[in-house]
Amino acid sequence: MEFTSAEGQERWADLVRVASRVVVGLDFDGTLSPIVEDPEAAHIHPDAGAVIVELARQVRAVAVITGRPARQVLDLGGLEEVGDSLSEAGADLFVFGQYGNERWSTTHRRIVSPRPPRGLASFERELPGVLRRADAGDAWVEDKGLAVAVHTRRLAEPEAAFQRLLPAIGDLAKRHDLLVEPGRQVIEVRSGGMHKGLAVRALVEELDAGGFLFAGDDLGDLEAFEAVAELRGDGLPTVLVCSASEEESALVDRSDVVVKGPDGVLELLRRLTAEARSS
Repeated sequence: MEFTSAEGQERWADLVRVASRVVVGLDFDGTLSPIVEDPEAAHIHPDAGAVIVELARQVRAVAVITGRPARQVLDLGGLEEVGDSLSEAGADLFVFGQYGNERWSTTHRRIVSPRPPRGLASFERELPGVLRRADAGDAWVEDKGLAVAVHTRRLAEPEAAFQRLLPAIGDLAKRHDLLVEPGRQVIEVRSGGMHKGLAVRALVEELDAGGFLFAGDDLGDLEAFEAVAELRGDGLPTVLVCSASEEESALVDRSDVVVKGPDGVLELLRRLTAEARSS
């Protein structure tokens, strides 16, 4: 792990001092799991479950906050089994799916979810025409129930296709009162009213958090970063972590710590666990 500044190192020390009241928020793709061509094969890092269990015993709670559906993350991450281990230890794990629209926890072990947004069905009907006109008809369209994601990773020129599609999909989404969330060679369209930043704030308020660490990897985590920065301005000890890669580094300049992908994230979480235990 690499601190981006002396201030970042000081923020880490401040967070460790209040570790027992800290909430740790983690993105999934690119943070706990590697980025792969088939998102349905993006299983959590094999060491992540054990690392989360040890960490959760030292902090107030651990939360996975992701754009994926909660059920998908629970399955890909084996997080229900992780939750079983944490329940026995009296520790809490939360999963916020679809940017916070869905919620699961070790206390309430069912997924709470709203209805799909208005306009999403109409958007989906018109989407194939937009893809064809952008010469991206073979892009993979993922129906998430509360959102639609268009993946260009499998195309011959994924980044060029992404750049062509982003404004076109943005125009279509706007006509149906939907929001666009760009990520790593994926464009997600969903309803407004909820985002990762609101999930961060909900956790802080509900758990009376005394500190917050958030780790993410791309622009889909930007609102969470902004919420944590605002909490810092209110006096809460915070640390922002970028899980950087060769293809995505948008959050580096906003971060206190930069690590290399899921391996680096787990190294950081192990360090936090060890320093919290000895403090």
